[in-house]
Amino acid sequence: MSSSTSPASRAAQILSRPTTINGLTVPNRIAMAPMTRMFSPGGVPGEDVLSYYARRAAAGVGLIVTEGTYVGHDSAGSSDRVPRFHGEEQLTGWQKAAEAVHEAGGTIVPQLWHIGTVRNQGQQPYPDAPSVGPSGLRVNGTADAKEMTRQDLDDVIGAFAQAAADAERIGFDGVEIHGAHGYLVDQFLWAGTNRRTDEYGGDPVARTKFAAEIVAAVRERVSAEFPVIFRYSQWKQEAYDARLAETPEELEAVLAPIAAAGVDAFHASTRRYWIPEFDGSDLNLAGWTKKITGKQVISVGSVGLDGDFIKAFQGEGAPVGSLDNLLDRMERDEFDMVAVGRALLQDPEWAAKVLEGRVDELAPYSADALKTLS
Repeated sequence: MSSSTSPASRAAQILSRPTTINGLTVPNRIAMAPMTRMFSPGGVPGEDVLSYYARRAAAGVGLIVTEGTYVGHDSAGSSDRVPRFHGEEQLTGWQKAAEAVHEAGGTIVPQLWHIGTVRNQGQQPYPDAPSVGPSGLRVNGTADAKEMTRQDLDDVIGAFAQAAADAERIGFDGVEIHGAHGYLVDQFLWAGTNRRTDEYGGDPVARTKFAAEIVAAVRERVSAEFPVIFRYSQWKQEAYDARLAETPEELEAVLAPIAAAGVDAFHASTRRYWIPEFDGSDLNLAGWTKKITGKQVISVGSVGLDGDFIKAFQGEGAPVGSLDNLLDRMERDEFDMVAVGRALLQDPEWAAKVLEGRVDELAPYSADALKTLS
């Protein structure tokens, strides 16, 4: 950009560029990060959910990634208020949500989710379902869940594939597979929770087998041009310092089989996007992901705010943060898109303000935003 370009217009220029993920053209570089809301009684997204997403699409968000939605496996979730991506009433609600976002000018993908051993026995929506995982281990190391059998693995893989097929059928623009934050797919990727001795456990490549099979099954059930996004992270809910990879070479061992299975884009989740991922380079996790795989990549982590998002759930707010570092990285194509979370909860007009050069109107984040999420 020209040295005379103002910070506000620079943000508008860099973030307003369209981008393409497989057969989907996204009108700009801003995505809405998936954020669990528990506003869907019976797992059904209602009119308030439709308006929540459509409002942000109308205000300029290019790609909506929905809150996590449970796939059709009884052990997938732990709440009857988290939306499900199976069942006639649930899918009808989601079809209306996709239509509303399209009418508002945006694009939308559901995040497909199985929480694995994060589930406790007796929780909704299916209280009799067991907690399941690769080795029956929770992220905190306790061993009180069920180790998945081959049939369990096949059932879950099939559930993800069916959800993806349903997403395309009812009009979504792609899907995102949740492979991050210590949930089921990530439990297979991480040595701390995957102690299997069969072909789904062992070295880092073997631990990717389950994720790669989900991606391949999804890819087989959807059109060739239908985007498949894979979200992953180093950190886990109960282990913020956990790491899948200590070096770029180890990261490549994890990502290459998943990419080869049919991923079109990765969504690299970090708590602070500006933190370098490995010594000796300023690249963040998204930057390394793009360098290693050559795929489209979405970065995320406290965008637009000066403060870790984890503190939001502890009742803390966060001041507005500079976008300069983000824009520097995007200008040199370190990654392709940026997902925004809390800032979009605080202000549904956040994208419009940035894209129109009105960054001086951005407001600090208040933890009270979590109580309304309108």
